[in-house]
Amino acid sequence: MKHCGTQKLETNRLVLRRFDVTDAQAMYRNWASDPEVTKYLTWPAHKSPEVSRAVLESWIPLYQNKDYYQWAITLKESPGEPVGSIAAVRVDDDLSLVHIGYCLGKNWWHRGLMSEALAAVISFFFDQVGVNRVECRHDPRNPRSGMVMKACGMRYEGTVRSADRNNQGVCDACLYGLLRSDRVSLSN
Repeated sequence: MKHCGTQKLETNRLVLRRFDVTDAQAMYRNWASDPEVTKYLTWPAHKSPEVSRAVLESWIPLYQNKDYYQWAITLKESPGEPVGSIAAVRVDDDLSLVHIGYCLGKNWWHRGLMSEALAAVISFFFDQVGVNRVECRHDPRNPRSGMVMKACGMRYEGTVRSADRNNQGVCDACLYGLLRSDRVSLSN
């Protein structure tokens, strides 16, 4: 893989960019404090904007690493303010694999924005970084997350029982993947 770090990505409606510490208030307000948004995530809802700020302060120095990928999702119609995040939560150079996780504020749900963001990130990893495999997972009680993965051409690979933990406790994990060869065959 040719790691190049978190690069600015643009789609029709979105700009994916690096976080800045000044994003803490928007992060807290738009998604991180909402228990409905974090229900199936691996981290609890933030109790204050200071928690969001501390998280961003821990992420920002990591942008120096070429294998660190963490984007703020912003709308072109309201530039600058993040409404969600998307990241490579696991990078495995040996397998040439990235595992992507994401979340979006509920005010922006059901508009196709996360599918648009995920598609851009998938393209970035295949085209710029040169990965062989992109994967995601979701709790089966959160099927809309799986719909995002399917919309981006990812294939359902099975459900692993009691293989994950989120804010609901130990849970099953529905796995989705996309290989470089799948992507080539999809474009033909």
